[in-house]
Amino acid sequence: MSISDPIADAIAIINNACRARKETAEIPASKVIESIFNILKAEGFIKNYKRIDDTIQGSLKVYFKYTSDSKPIINGMKRISKPGLRKYTGKTEIPSVLGGLGIAIVSTSRGLLTDEAAREAGIGGEVVCYVW
Repeated sequence: MSISDPIADAIAIINNACRARKETAEIPASKVIESIFNILKAEGFIKNYKRIDDTIQGSLKVYFKYTSDSKPIINGMKRISKPGLRKYTGKTEIPSVLGGLGIAIVSTSRGLLTDEAAREAGIGGEVVCYVW
């Protein structure tokens, strides 16, 4: 079975694992998903991730963060730009997620950036997903 949107599949795996209070989840590896995990780690949404290499494509094992009363730090993720309908934004229209409580991940000419970093850099791009 071929995967038409690996980013949406990774987001679904993350959402389901957080709702089920799992400690880890394994996601098929790609450079874009690894860049998303770098942002999530830097912003404090996940503990860590590591790449597991095998003979085919490898996978990424992500370790989730929870509060002291075992509620997930990632309350939700949503795919915005899809293969059938891409969503691009200019530097002045970069969205803010939940009034700044969440982040938007934007694919720019400088790589994947958070909404705040893209505003500071003064560049727009494709809105990949929201995380809150």
